[in-house]
Amino acid sequence: MTETVHIGKIAVGGSHPLAVIAGPCVIEDEQTPVRIARHLRDLCRELSIPLIFKASYDKANRTSLHSFRGPGLLDGLAVLGRIREELDVPVLSDVHRIGEIEKAAEVLDIIQIPAFLCRQTDFVLEVARTGKPINIKKGQFLSPWDMANVVEKVCSTGNRQILITERGTMFGYNNLVVDFRSLPIIRASGWPVIFDATHSVQTPGGSGDRSGGDRRFAPVLARAAVAAGADGVFTEVHFEPDRALCDGPNSLRMDSLPALYRELKAIRLALKGANG
Repeated sequence: MTETVHIGKIAVGGSHPLAVIAGPCVIEDEQTPVRIARHLRDLCRELSIPLIFKASYDKANRTSLHSFRGPGLLDGLAVLGRIREELDVPVLSDVHRIGEIEKAAEVLDIIQIPAFLCRQTDFVLEVARTGKPINIKKGQFLSPWDMANVVEKVCSTGNRQILITERGTMFGYNNLVVDFRSLPIIRASGWPVIFDATHSVQTPGGSGDRSGGDRRFAPVLARAAVAAGADGVFTEVHFEPDRALCDGPNSLRMDSLPALYRELKAIRLALKGANG
């Protein structure tokens, strides 16, 4: 049995329902993320699926110096805070600098440690000391069992509100591959595991000055991940992915979500029924 992580009113892990973490890659303006969040909230309420809204206020790990990064800490947190209060949806964002952690913790319900920073000990410890639930993205360069060392750092602060997200492993230049053995291995260590379906179909740096991707395969991987025991699925979504300012090629279209989320919920319920 895995630990149960509480994010606001949502419980993730163990026998709790499949959770969805979803939203645009980056906050592009003041209105678009609110529209997306409202659409997601209404859909997930209709399907009785727990929702955590995700959007980045600053994408500090973009491929190019000239890539759009977002509105920054204060303006971005203001948008996330509005979504949290007006729509009654818990919010998640990634933090890239120690100096931003305290301010971010005042707004966010769950703080995400980016994949590239999951081995940065001082950073991980500072995030953990907030006492907030943490979503740790597994680095593309780590094995699933390597995450035990990252978790130990978090637990050393007394914080045991931990999610671990699988997002694929580097497989040659500009490509990722998902080893689905990773999900039960991580879950067997006692922590809820989330599967990042959209970053797993990303091709990092694959378009020269930006990352590419192929969203066609994200639903395929998401279904396989839920069947393999994932406690939640992470999907970046957009009304117009081809015009998104970040991660458009691997983001899902909003109109594709109802069918996908119904399928994922059905797989989770079938798995639960098969296990009694």
